[in-house]
Amino acid sequence: MEKILIFDTTLRDGEQSPGASLTSDEKLKIALQLEKLGVDIIEGGFPISSPDDAKAVKKIGENVKNSVVCALARCQNEDINEALKSLEKAKKPRLHLFLATSEIHRKYKLKKAKEEIIKIAKEKVRYAKKFIDDIEFSPEDASRTEPDFLLEVCQAVIEEGAKTINIPDTVGYAIPEEFGKLIKFLRENLPSDIIISVHCHNDLGLAVSNSLVAILNGARQVECTINGIGERAGNASLEEIVMNLVIRKNYYKVETNIKTEEIYKTSRLVSTLTGIPVQPNKAIVGANAFRHEAGIHQDGILKYRLTYEIMDPKMIGIPKSELVLGKHSGRHALKERLKLLGFEFDGEKVEKIFEKFKKLAEKKKEIHDVDLIAIAEEEIKPVKPVYSLEYFHIISGSSTIPSATVRLKKEGKIIEDASNGDGPVDALYKAIDRITKLSPVLKEYKITAITGGKDAQGEVNVCLEINGERVYGKGVSTDIIEASGKAYINAINFYLVRKNLEKKIIKGA
Repeated sequence: MEKILIFDTTLRDGEQSPGASLTSDEKLKIALQLEKLGVDIIEGGFPISSPDDAKAVKKIGENVKNSVVCALARCQNEDINEALKSLEKAKKPRLHLFLATSEIHRKYKLKKAKEEIIKIAKEKVRYAKKFIDDIEFSPEDASRTEPDFLLEVCQAVIEEGAKTINIPDTVGYAIPEEFGKLIKFLRENLPSDIIISVHCHNDLGLAVSNSLVAILNGARQVECTINGIGERAGNASLEEIVMNLVIRKNYYKVETNIKTEEIYKTSRLVSTLTGIPVQPNKAIVGANAFRHEAGIHQDGILKYRLTYEIMDPKMIGIPKSELVLGKHSGRHALKERLKLLGFEFDGEKVEKIFEKFKKLAEKKKEIHDVDLIAIAEEEIKPVKPVYSLEYFHIISGSSTIPSATVRLKKEGKIIEDASNGDGPVDALYKAIDRITKLSPVLKEYKITAITGGKDAQGEVNVCLEINGERVYGKGVSTDIIEASGKAYINAINFYLVRKNLEKKIIKGA
């Protein structure tokens, strides 16, 4: 199958998203992950725009070995020189030149005639070619440029040495059918060894559609960003384009070098460093992309995953799908979740729990494992805990290293240990770890006031990951440190029971 080159512009066009700003060090961190992802070309920045952008491109060029490192420049000598300087140490450098060609840009922005546009484009590509071999040229606002003139500009820069012609839908104006025809027209009239690229914006929500139809019509490079971030409504989303080509390979009949299992990790890194959250219903990487709440869907997933999932979440680096319990969920999903939590019930008790679950679901948008545990515990005899908190003493202050002394009871025996920590709760948890000889990773920690006033009871909910498995715990007390300790021990007890480490299995009779 033919290869589609993935040109990632997260660090250049993506960073132009309102509110996004990356330092050169943050750009390097993302670039190294993009290389790990398998991106063919990384556009590191627009060097003339700021000293830190130039520094970022330089750092990326020095550290990235497998991907091509690209720098953007206007068709001006000053821009070109700055970009070339930033690429001096890149193993695989590319210069990306752009010049507006549409009538509206010629008339109102550049105030130049067609002949002047062609002259400038030719001169600047010829100038750059003296110093660098890999040149990409973008006729800005190509989708609103007269097709015959667009072809003339492309042919002119190819004569001067441009190897890649990028066709930008700069303002997201194109419609898939007409954009596909434009790419086909160019493919039929440009040399076969010239790579046609596309760069689509999402103003009408068509960036991915336009990119995919361009591939069907001969484009062999796609410019995109992680999470689809970028100017205004953003760019074509890398993860959506790639997974379309993977899942519908028999239709598109092309492939990429992307290691899809790195997609989710890359998405999270970009979101964290840019400060731009991923919308929950975002395709591929959104929080809800592999979550199912409807009872019919959950029943289908439990019987055979492909009934309601066309992708295995592991393909993009997510361990598994998640059945979200809410008011639309059914008995089957509830029973499966209870089983995972260590509870097994007969039909009558499942019905009782299901009724309570439904009532709670009317009040809460989403039911968490701690809620299910509380409901399930009402239907069985309380499980004798493996460990119980007997005593704790905390020393903490602005000029004191926090420390905790803890006594736990196990099978009538008191075990005591102590530890320091970054704070009182951290010290408490480390002391508990020493006693239980477990090494939980704290994934979630939430405090909620469940009564009013200064003597309010606080509820602490924690999620721990122990040996790759997640367990939840809840603790309630007017002392938030005590509530934290109870929640932590509660989660550990559920883990021990669930794994049968103490030869105790919870069963409803």
